[in-house]
Amino acid sequence: MATYLNIALIIISVLLIASVILQSKGAGLGGGLTGADAGTVFTARRGIERTLFWITIVLSVVFFALVITLILVS
Repeated sequence: MATYLNIALIIISVLLIASVILQSKGAGLGGGLTGADAGTVFTARRGIERTLFWITIVLSVVFFALVITLILVS
């Protein structure tokens, strides 16, 4: 059982990292070094940004649930 939870935890971790990286679309090196995207902090999420936002939240909840379950099983 613990092996399956560990495998699921690795998969969810990789998906969570990918979703966080995909969210930082405007935080590239050009905008980060020059500060060009400083005014885009309070923009509304639409379309794929909103979907990625909710996917990240769901993945983080699943991640923490898996960690708690793995601690209880071990």
